[in-house]
Amino acid sequence: MSITSADIVPFNKARAELTRLAEEVREGHEKIITRNGESYVALVDARKLDYYHQLERERQAQADFHIALMKDAAAALDDIREGRVMSPAEAKHALRQRHPALSR
Repeated sequence: MSITSADIVPFNKARAELTRLAEEVREGHEKIITRNGESYVALVDARKLDYYHQLERERQAQADFHIALMKDAAAALDDIREGRVMSPAEAKHALRQRHPALSR
């Protein structure tokens, strides 16, 4: 759902109408609270915030996984340059040992 001008609320108004604003947020209308005419904080449903945090954890786990794969690729290139090579079956087994997610 997109934010409309009705979802932008000055801080002093938010303080006076917090209960009503919280109900609107629970119904799906996130609010941007302003202070001195600039964005200050946001009111977001706690369930949605939990979801956002879960997405961030998943994104970080994927990034960590990709970084590990790139490090493995760099190490493999070093091994090739040094003449340390494996058969394709040995390489596949070693990769799956280090990254069990690839076994799926």
